[in-house]
Amino acid sequence: MSTTPSIAPVLKVEGLRVSYGGIQAVKGVSLEVHQGELVCLIGANGAGKTTTLKAITATLPVGDGVVEYAGSPIDGQGAWNLVEQGLVMVPEGRGTFARMTIVENLQMGAFVRRDGDIEADIERVFALFPRLKERSRQLAGTMSGGEQQMLAMGRALMARPKLLLLDEPSMGLSPIMVDKVFEVISDIHRQGTTVLLVEQNASRALGLANRGYVMDSGEITMSGPAADLLKDPRVRAAYLGE
Repeated sequence: MSTTPSIAPVLKVEGLRVSYGGIQAVKGVSLEVHQGELVCLIGANGAGKTTTLKAITATLPVGDGVVEYAGSPIDGQGAWNLVEQGLVMVPEGRGTFARMTIVENLQMGAFVRRDGDIEADIERVFALFPRLKERSRQLAGTMSGGEQQMLAMGRALMARPKLLLLDEPSMGLSPIMVDKVFEVISDIHRQGTTVLLVEQNASRALGLANRGYVMDSGEITMSGPAADLLKDPRVRAAYLGE
């Protein structure tokens, strides 16, 4: 897949500021994601990464700045409107419906759709995550953390995202599950979905991404091609333990 940026970014964030109870968690963040890219946002815990994603998806109010998706500001739109337009997030903590089965969770991911391909898309999710198919009637709340992460990603894919936002998908998972999650992210991107990945595992994220942003204390401190950031001694010292 070509990673040459399109003329207009699918996501454009300029001067974003977000506050919690008078404390500014995001301080003038600007970033872009172009069609076909996989862009990662890395940084320490508490840097403001999750808050940035929540503002982009209209689940937190924007204090100042502009967020544009597909060329239009998100101002005045609810998260459900953005999902209908293809802006979909897998939240930190997975957020599966614990008392619903795997199949019911996947069906909920397609709640904005009115086409006849939902069952076929469930089978596509099962092809990505065979373990989900094996346990399709199991309640989500009885699954392991790794299985719930698979389900959360599968549920998001049911909305047919044009831009998929992933918030800490490897958090708390075993090494085997981490490998599986990153394998699936790579597959999703290779199949044409644009991805913005927030991840504390900087090495894995930068190894997968086309471009990256580094966030610290609510601000973007570095950005550039992911391969360059991966080799940068400041990034290696701060996030790779070297």
